[in-house]
Amino acid sequence: MKKYFAGCSNYGKLIMLIGVLVALPLIVLPFYPEEIKYIPAFLIPSVLSVALGLVVCILTSGQEESVTEWQSPLQKGSQPVMFSWCFAIFLGAIPFVLSGQEGFLHALFESVSGWTTTGLTVVDIANTPNIFLFHRSFMQYCGGVGFIIMIAMIVHVKQAMNLYYAEGHPDRLMPSLKRTAQAIFLLYNGFLLVGTILYRIFGMGLFDAVCHTMSALSTAGYSTRVGSIGEYESLSIEIVTILLMLIGSTNFAILMLLVKRKFRQVFNIAEIRFVIGLLIVFVPLIAISLNREVGLAIGESFHEALFGVVTTFSTTGYSTMNYAEWPAFTIGLLILLMIIGGGAGSTAGGIKLSRTYLLIKITRENIRKRISPARCVTTPSYYSVQGKTLIDDALVKDIFGFVSCYMGVLIVGTLLITLTAGCSLLDALFEFASAFGTVGISNGLTNSSTDAATLVVEMAGMLLGRLEIFIVFVGASSIVRTIKRWLRKIIRIMATIK
Repeated sequence: MKKYFAGCSNYGKLIMLIGVLVALPLIVLPFYPEEIKYIPAFLIPSVLSVALGLVVCILTSGQEESVTEWQSPLQKGSQPVMFSWCFAIFLGAIPFVLSGQEGFLHALFESVSGWTTTGLTVVDIANTPNIFLFHRSFMQYCGGVGFIIMIAMIVHVKQAMNLYYAEGHPDRLMPSLKRTAQAIFLLYNGFLLVGTILYRIFGMGLFDAVCHTMSALSTAGYSTRVGSIGEYESLSIEIVTILLMLIGSTNFAILMLLVKRKFRQVFNIAEIRFVIGLLIVFVPLIAISLNREVGLAIGESFHEALFGVVTTFSTTGYSTMNYAEWPAFTIGLLILLMIIGGGAGSTAGGIKLSRTYLLIKITRENIRKRISPARCVTTPSYYSVQGKTLIDDALVKDIFGFVSCYMGVLIVGTLLITLTAGCSLLDALFEFASAFGTVGISNGLTNSSTDAATLVVEMAGMLLGRLEIFIVFVGASSIVRTIKRWLRKIIRIMATIK
């Protein structure tokens, strides 16, 4: 068996890993023995997945997964990444269906929202068994760290770096990918332990503490309470949540520097300074708006504004208020924060802080160049995790290419929501920006009675947002070309037989 596993394809390893992950919510049953009846709902898809993975491993043992002439390394890496996410989404929905908790579409929506760390939900949380509440949060936790990191941490993966970059991880923390994966895993689980302890200290139950920490760190936002974090009415719990959301939205490489206490180096990073700038600008604006238009006291308005800003740009989606009641000006600011998103290489979605910062810097330099060409002779640069980085033409093209594509998908998705849900343009923009940015805040448009077409549009947005668009496009294109290649082979074989 060891021989087969060592030589099997990435697909076999990923199928087995996902099968094991789907079964892990069973660990809560000793605490809730009355829910033992749900064992088959988790065990059946898990066992079938592991068995399928073993079969794939045996059939592909010893076969080399080489890059063909027409495939780039990224194209080859995008296929297993796309497959793993789609397979995990399908398998994650099965327990809801087998147990009778949800129909297939709602179960699939909940699974997509979970694995992509979005947090939009269509389930009745008040009547959902604890094992399924844990299942939702655990999907988000695993989706935040990524399948490739979990696989690379345990076993050798062919073309590992291609898969690692294809899943949206820009930085390598250690010399080898395996040590990088292990470092990220230790960081992630270390913060899980700290967050759980802090929540318990401030009065949250153990089950709720674990679930909320998993969701906050993965910047996801699933809650075990109908009123989300606001239901606890605890300033201490909200402060802990803000800290966890900030950690989750920070690049893993920056978190590693913080653990090593290299604070000066961290503060020099442009992304960190940009976050501080966002807080300085957006918190007072939203606070003043809430004070004048909603009637909140100035202290409470700043408190709600801080939580709202962090939960939005970190793309977590926890709430302490009903955002549908916020004024249009404030909703517009939240949409802008959803689009900006969190740190590159973190669990957050959106365009990402680094791209937004560079976009602003490039635009500013362009304006300065037009106003005073003689003063703009140096090549602009910025300070990243790797040190001082020049903004060259290739980087500019990459940023503008991604941003234009992101905005194009945002516009198309918003217009589709107006058609399918029959809502206003502002409501559609808010809801799709939330889904596409993997934020999870809803203005009430997404619920158990939402029509199927709207849910499908939002699911597409969530998957595109989590895998950063290009990987989906590259993976889909590569899969289509592979299918065409197989069809041509089949046609040639049939022609030979005739």
